[in-house]
Amino acid sequence: MLRAIPKGWFSWDFTVVDEESGPVAEIDVSTWREKGLLTVDGVGYEVFREGLMSGAFLLKQGDSLLARAEKPSAFRRTFLIDYSDRHYTLQARSFWRRELVLLDGSLEVGSLAPEGAFSRRMRVDLPEELPLPVEVFLVWLAVILWKRASEAAATTAAAGAS
Repeated sequence: MLRAIPKGWFSWDFTVVDEESGPVAEIDVSTWREKGLLTVDGVGYEVFREGLMSGAFLLKQGDSLLARAEKPSAFRRTFLIDYSDRHYTLQARSFWRRELVLLDGSLEVGSLAPEGAFSRRMRVDLPEELPLPVEVFLVWLAVILWKRASEAAATTAAAGAS
């Protein structure tokens, strides 16, 4: 099982740790756009959104597209994931929780869950057939959703204080 641990108190960058072998990846999230850099076992992978405000989220190494995630609705925390010839759905377990589940068809095959109600540390339990870069890509997608929710809450709080 993997754990994603924020690099700092206010940071959206994460270190991904295998509970048995130690650190295996770094997630560096861009401040300005939904893009970043994943470093998995010393190899760099680009993650980004095709368009400025829309389009698929992509995982690339050089010119090779490894995985793609489409967000079918702006109002739901759901991604349709394409990796190789496989299709998965990553979606919120419920409206009220930050936990995400990975579905293969209608079968739950994995989850990404915060370690506590107010924690950004994440427990990552994904199928072994997914290569580590794809697993880290799914973690990055979860981080993007959590970051959006945090920014929306901060904006709402600031507007309420005015």
